[in-house]
Amino acid sequence: MTVTTTAVVAPADPIAADGRPVRYVEWGPVILGAFTAAAISIVLMTFGAALGLTVVSPQPYAGLSARAVAVLAGVYAALVHVAAFAAGGYLAGRARTPWMGEEAEQHFRDGSHGFAVWAVGVVAATAIAVGGGAAALGTAAKSTAAVAAAGAAGAAANPATADLASRISLTPTDIAVDRLLAPAGAPANDGRAAEGGAARRDDIAMPIARTLATNIRDRNDSVDARDRTYLAQLVTQQTGMPQAEAEKRIDETYTQLKAAEQKARDAADQARKAALIAAFLAAATLAIGAAAACAGAALGARHRDEHTLVTLFGSRRFW
Repeated sequence: MTVTTTAVVAPADPIAADGRPVRYVEWGPVILGAFTAAAISIVLMTFGAALGLTVVSPQPYAGLSARAVAVLAGVYAALVHVAAFAAGGYLAGRARTPWMGEEAEQHFRDGSHGFAVWAVGVVAATAIAVGGGAAALGTAAKSTAAVAAAGAAGAAANPATADLASRISLTPTDIAVDRLLAPAGAPANDGRAAEGGAARRDDIAMPIARTLATNIRDRNDSVDARDRTYLAQLVTQQTGMPQAEAEKRIDETYTQLKAAEQKARDAADQARKAALIAAFLAAATLAIGAAAACAGAALGARHRDEHTLVTLFGSRRFW
């Protein structure tokens, strides 16, 4: 009985033309390409900032509008991102040792080095941005704490000022209460109570604020009839104006409060839409940057294999 054994020989690692083994991933060209992309981005963004300062003006009706500047800045930043990573990918692809295996595998590995350049650059930039933001947030928190401590010390030294500061409020509902309880014959925005009625005003301010807030929450076109009568009685007791005038003041104040509330909702919705569009555009720009890095690496590898000379303006040697 004869037993035949077959030896399985593992494929040898690809060898470069000069005899050196070829690595699957060469981190040297990848890091070089990432630093190249970062440096190009810094230079072009600095140049873009200088150009941006030439098209804006603090004078009214001069220079581009804020929306136009924002659009131009976004487009310019996207172009810089794509161009920088295309250049970084090209450098990484050209500096990489040629792969001596199959042609399809060679193209894939050349392109993957461009993708690695993009990945390293994006992760490094994100880490730097997050670290810088955290540091700025910590500094702002310390500054705020110091200011608050100084304010508390000043308030302790002057109780009258502290009491006044505690009464100040700029919410739309509180402003509406001030307008409702303004004395008869005084300007509508004068929040001073009638003489001797400060304590009474403090007692009825919160019920009025809650009533108005409830009607705003329920999206009522006008104040509920029962609430309107109740508020008119409180306003009449506080200001001494007739019931009819008190009801008219309530309607006007509620209309203004609804307009302020709707304006705030519109501003929040507009900010949400702007953030949504900006996020989608940022994601699309990052994806295009990845494709540009891969394409640049493939082009650099092809120029490496073809021994193409990089020239400036078609005649002078650039590299």
